[in-house]
Amino acid sequence: MNRKNFLQTLVEIEEVYVRQKVEIAELFGYESRNRYSIQTGDGREFGHCKEPRLDWQNALMRQFFGHWRTFDLIGTDHLGQNAFHAHHPHRWFMQHLDLFSSGDRYLGCLQQRFAWLEKKFDYIDAQGRTIATMTSPIWHPWIFPVNQGSRKIAVIEKKWSGALKEIFTDADNFRVKFIDPKLTSDQKLLLLASAIFVDFLYFERAASS
Repeated sequence: MNRKNFLQTLVEIEEVYVRQKVEIAELFGYESRNRYSIQTGDGREFGHCKEPRLDWQNALMRQFFGHWRTFDLIGTDHLGQNAFHAHHPHRWFMQHLDLFSSGDRYLGCLQQRFAWLEKKFDYIDAQGRTIATMTSPIWHPWIFPVNQGSRKIAVIEKKWSGALKEIFTDADNFRVKFIDPKLTSDQKLLLLASAIFVDFLYFERAASS
């Protein structure tokens, strides 16, 4: 595996793990900027994702407005070279995440939709076409199947992080299983970014407060 080539690695693997790094400040109830390790199924790290360093105003917004605030995510390869970035505008309802390549090419977005008793999102490509839908029924809140019509193409799952992490922090682990072998690099990037977005929306302490 070429550790310098983030996209090539993503295209070649069948599953990716997103593991949130524990922040010491969260042990004392302070919500710090999120950082993630991006790994293959056998635990080999090939990338990172994090929020840019926050100034005092953004840090304050994080404490009080959680995922409703404006925030950005920067994805890098193992050597720190930019691989993708995402932008979330301030919204009270129907959350939205735009995704861009390392060269600022627009890849598409994830758009929350209204639904009774379940979580629902559309994946929209750069041409504005809905290419897939992600849902999570109320009786399976940790599993997010992704479908094209009636065909499942991927599934995002929150994995158990261990008793200490679950009790004392909001650091989470996610697995993205790529089921459709024809998924493109752009589509896999959207799926990867959506796993991180799901964490922001539903599993951060600020999201449930």
